[in-house]
This record gives sequence, structure tokens and C-alpha cells, in this order.
Amino acid sequence: MASKAQNKFQQDEQRRNADHVSFLKHRNWRWLKVAAILTVILSLGYALIDQEPRPNGGSWYGYTLGTIGLLLIVWLSLLGIRKRRPTPGSWSLKNWTSAHVWLGLSLTVIGTLHTGFQIGWNVHTLAYVLMLLVIVTGIYGIWAYATLPAGLSSNRKEMTRSDMIEALTAIDRQLESAAQPLDRQQSDLVIAALGQNVFYGGALGRLTGSYPGCATNRALKNMPMGRSGEEAEDRVTNLLTRRADQLGQIRRHLRIRALLEVWLFIHIPATIALLAALLAHVISVFYYW
Repeated sequence: MASKAQNKFQQDEQRRNADHVSFLKHRNWRWLKVAAILTVILSLGYALIDQEPRPNGGSWYGYTLGTIGLLLIVWLSLLGIRKRRPTPGSWSLKNWTSAHVWLGLSLTVIGTLHTGFQIGWNVHTLAYVLMLLVIVTGIYGIWAYATLPAGLSSNRKEMTRSDMIEALTAIDRQLESAAQPLDRQQSDLVIAALGQNVFYGGALGRLTGSYPGCATNRALKNMPMGRSGEEAEDRVTNLLTRRADQLGQIRRHLRIRALLEVWLFIHIPATIALLAALLAHVISVFYYW
């Protein structure tokens, strides 16, 4: 019994340690090693073939490389389906994701060797370009998920998005009350700031974090400061400063989330387009064979 309990404890400990390892390093860089070995073998095969002209997509070695590349692309594209059915063990989601990344990167070499370095205006080159686009966006996705979550957590300060909006709403209520004694010009600045949509700026604003038409910043810039005895103006200025800071937190949150997600709007459609281009590529090859 003691031995069984000890074995179970060791297995649980190993599982916990594996959970804290990045998917890139999963199982001591297993899939990086597999991808590297596969790439080296296929590259040496291409280099050592004594054939003129050099192997291209229409040679026997080109067909071999094309078949390997096609099978890899189809298998790697199944990750989206795999995410909906998470299971532990040898083919856990982390293991699959690690294979997806490293074998996906190996396609840059496999696909290039398959072309025989022959590029033209045809469906074959289209499939190759789409493959590179999928890989590049995937690399961006790896960078985003490796670096941005820490910034997202730091910016949140233990607040949810709802908490941030509620904090802004509380400031707005105080600001609306504090602005009552102001003159017409100053009140209009505050009203414009309160009336502006928090989420204005669209996709470009979220990605760049630039909001040149921010009414709150405009109100701060044009609010008189330093006049003695003007308690209402000082209070409004302080509240506008707090509002600008709170808006900054919300906008940083939106920007980081957008940077985390934007690559998927290219990566997934490009993957679908790649599969369609590969189908056309294969059909045309066998049609003209």
C-alpha cells in the first residue's frame, strides 16, 4: 500500500511540474527535437541527391516532400478541433500544441524544398505563400501568449473588466455633480467627456492605443488651473485626471487583449484558405501528371 501511495504521489508531482512547463518546452523539448531531426534528414536528402536539374515539386523527391508537408498541414490544422476535447496523457492539449508549433515551423524548410526554389504566378505558389502567412501569424501568436499575459495581469491590478467600468462610472457620477458650478464653456467640456463612448476608436484605436480625439484629455487641457479660490475647478480637474487614468487602464486592457487575439483573425482564415489552395494544388498536379 505504501509503495502504491508513493507511486501515486510521484505521478501527481510529475503532473503538477509538467503543468507549469511552457508548451514550447514540453517533455524536455521533445517536439523541437523531432522537428529538427525531420528537417535535417529531409534537407540532407535534398542536398545529397545527385540529379540535374535539382529536385523540384515534380520529381519523386518533390512528391515525397509534398506528401509529408500535406499530411503535416492537415494534421496540424486539427488543433482547433482538439482544443474542444481536452484529455490528459501522451496526447494532452499541451503536447499537441507543442507539436503544432515545432512541426509547423519545420514546414518552412519542407515546403521550400518541395518547391525546388521555383516560384511563379500559379496556384502552387499561392499555397506556398499562404503556408508562410500561416506560419508567420503563428509565430506572432507564440510571442503574444509568451509576453502579453504578464502585462495584462499587471495592468488589471486584481480588477476585472467590469470592475474597471464600475470604477469609471463612479468617477463620472462625482464629476457630473462637481461640474454643476462651472461656467458654460467648462461644463460643455465635461459634458463632452462624459458623453463620449468609452470604447470609441474602433479596432485601430484598440490595437495602437492611440485616441487623439479623447474628450477627457481635451477637457483636462482646456480646464483653467491654478486660479485661487476656485474649488469647483480644482475638484473637476482632479476628477478629470482620475478619469483619464481610469480610461488609460481600460484602454491598455483592451489593447493587450486585441494584440492577443488579432492574429487569430488572420491565422484561422489563412489556414482555411491554405487547405483550399492545397486541394487545388494536388488536383492540378494529378490532372497534368
